Amino acid sequence: MEQSWSLPSTDTSLSEMPTDDELIALALAADPESPVDLNAEPYHFGLGFNRNALPQWYMPSPMASGRGRGTKVVIVSVVIGMMVIAAFGLCITSGFLQFA
Repeated sequence: MEQSWSLPSTDTSLSEMPTDDELIALALAADPESPVDLNAEPYHFGLGFNRNALPQWYMPSPMASGRGRGTKVVIVSVVIGMMVIAAFGLCITSGFLQFA
């Protein structure tokens, strides 16, 4: 018995999606030893085909954000300040300046 079924597109309503019984029948009829297509892509219901193998909540797609000159000046100042404190043999890890 050959059964043909394709995954729903993102514009299908919930009434057109396969039922649990249909999915169980498809899973039981599938050949577990069949080779996986090398060009297969994961399908995430609701999101469609996504190139990212990890879920968006775990590792979202990178977004470019430019930092202003002021942010860079503050970061460099803090790093240089910590290096100067360490160069004089002082410790500031607890928030209070003290001899190491």
